[in-house]
Amino acid sequence: MASAEKTSSGELPPRTRHEDDRSAGSEAQDDYSLTPVPEEARRSWFSVAVQRFGQVSSFQQFMVGAVLGYGMTFTDALIAITVGSVMLEIVTILLGIAGVREGVSTSVLARWSGFGRKGSAAVGVLVAFSLAGWFGVQNGVFAHGMHNLAGWAPAWVWAVLGGAAVTAISVFGFSIMAWTAYLAVPAFLVLAGWSVWETLVGHSLDELLTGAPPGPVMSLAEGTTLVAGAFILGALMTPDMTRFNRRPSDVVKQTLLGVTLGEYVIGLTAVMLGHAARTADIVGIITTSSGLLGTLILATAILKINDWNLYSSALATVNSVDVLFGRRIGRRGVTLAIGVAGTVLSALGVVDDFTGFLTAIGMLAPPVAGIIIAEYYVVRRHRARLDQARRTGVLPDHGPDWQPLSLICWAVGTLVGTYLEVGIPAINAVVAAFALYAVAGRALYARRDTPARGNPLDRTV
Repeated sequence: MASAEKTSSGELPPRTRHEDDRSAGSEAQDDYSLTPVPEEARRSWFSVAVQRFGQVSSFQQFMVGAVLGYGMTFTDALIAITVGSVMLEIVTILLGIAGVREGVSTSVLARWSGFGRKGSAAVGVLVAFSLAGWFGVQNGVFAHGMHNLAGWAPAWVWAVLGGAAVTAISVFGFSIMAWTAYLAVPAFLVLAGWSVWETLVGHSLDELLTGAPPGPVMSLAEGTTLVAGAFILGALMTPDMTRFNRRPSDVVKQTLLGVTLGEYVIGLTAVMLGHAARTADIVGIITTSSGLLGTLILATAILKINDWNLYSSALATVNSVDVLFGRRIGRRGVTLAIGVAGTVLSALGVVDDFTGFLTAIGMLAPPVAGIIIAEYYVVRRHRARLDQARRTGVLPDHGPDWQPLSLICWAVGTLVGTYLEVGIPAINAVVAAFALYAVAGRALYARRDTPARGNPLDRTV
């Protein structure tokens, strides 16, 4: 594509649609990985809500609930789930509304929401690595579970089959993932419900609701931390999904429905399972209830969460490559490459050794959410550019490469989340990064809109 001529002011004019060498069809096929999702490509709130519910009603949520039930009374577990869920819903809704308004993924939004171009690449690398790792880990869980249930094939064969299935679905993008959720979510709920009923039958409801925890006692702070930490990365990636919504009210509805039902229905049911089975091994409880039933539960549970791990990882990678190397690569090809790599590593059992590392670097994610929210809603330094982009459908071409303030806030938020011994680490990190960026950003940038031309704060660094 020929380079654009500079205006009299020395700035590059925004690109028009005709200057982009990618057709509308190729953008749609690529799921608008680097461009705003147009109005005609937006979906009904239900289409997105089913996928959001699929994320928070997964096996992970069952496992969190079972751990709570094993170490807490039902009442304490209810309080932990309530506190953790409310905090997650606030973060999810704020990020989700930004996503539906601007129509872009989290890593692209970060370019004009606190981080700058190069900073958004750093965010993208963190997200891509984390989610690709969890894709491999969960595929490994699926493989070992299937091997235990149906021992006719070794675990690596199941890893290849599971990884290939999820990769194929994710390659085709949002539309196929939506139809997968329509099938997998109800199937998971029905099958898991049947298994839960078989486990709980014969136990007194009063015993389950008022009995002492069967395992080592877990504090309320520990329980709330577990709830919030389990979904904070999913909350950060909310714009990847909500950019396909039509209006902010859709985000509110689907978040309240998905998070509330997912956390309360799935989480509290698992709490009772922990009490009834007197173990935190929810995978063992459900998958051993019946060979065929357990197989189907495990397959639908992994399928409806792992496709989003892979999909969001690919979106973040596309943004990072575009920023760092100036090359636009196709989301489908990236998805396929990450899916193959994750599948191979899970088949070899290598990713199992990285679970602790992935959990550790997960503490870098919460401050990112706080900074994006602070810039988008409080400091608003780049809102004028984003408002213009929303009217034209073309993202701004210029802006800072780095914003040192965001890097400082990112580091401070991570340190607060890691070392502050009071409160919930993930929420502490979000709040600390948000508060510091909001206060310092307002003081440094002074104006709510874009600085005047020539202002040194608007230059790349």
